[in-house]
Amino acid sequence: MKLGNLKMLCLALIALLYANTTFAQDSEIKNYDQGFRLGFGINGGIPTDKDYNWALGGDVRLQYDLTKRASLTLTTGFTNLFKGGDAKDLGFIPAKAGFKAFVWEDQFYVLGEVGAGFAVTNGYNNTTFLWAPGIGYANKYIDLSVRYEDYHDFKTNQVALRVAYGFDL
Repeated sequence: MKLGNLKMLCLALIALLYANTTFAQDSEIKNYDQGFRLGFGINGGIPTDKDYNWALGGDVRLQYDLTKRASLTLTTGFTNLFKGGDAKDLGFIPAKAGFKAFVWEDQFYVLGEVGAGFAVTNGYNNTTFLWAPGIGYANKYIDLSVRYEDYHDFKTNQVALRVAYGFDL
């Protein structure tokens, strides 16, 4: 009697697996079209230390969408950290690579970037390691984000707001 129950259980399990395989083959597979996006942004920031008063910059970001919720980024541009009075401002070119993950409704994201900052103004000749975690909102054309950006060898950092216009390539 127990052998009969075991045979029925095995037969039911095989039928269930076969049915799932059959239904899985009938479902339509939808692929996400991977592609590039290009964005142009304006950045305004406030340094978190007393060395600089405020920051202003512009950037260009190339984004490659791996999936609907994950992207790789390359960002460059120009950022100027302003000092008051007769002190020298610091202008530099950031070059960053990053990863963007959309975490809510395919519009709200977290972003992490690392790279280098190359000083180009007022006799500064340093290059620094920089890293920048951030959060943001993006739709088809607009990208708004807030990030913390640390410049190791410049011995300063900032909290910045980015407003950008982007489009598919």
